[in-house]
Amino acid sequence: MSRKLIWIEQQHFRGFGCSECGWRFKTSGAVTGTSFDEMMRNFELQRDQEFTLHACADHSRAKNTNSE
Repeated sequence: MSRKLIWIEQQHFRGFGCSECGWRFKTSGAVTGTSFDEMMRNFELQRDQEFTLHACADHSRAKNTNSE
């Protein structure tokens, strides 16, 4: 399986998710940092770590998923 982090736009969700299952990234709180660049790096690090650690078998794919 070659899963990828993708951008998803749905009626009730707009954000990052997995190309192979129903996993969606949801931040665990406010992003921290002393500058905008540091906040973006921290956000991307959290997103990428959670994507890497998720198990597709734990997240069923929703029907009619539209991703772009």
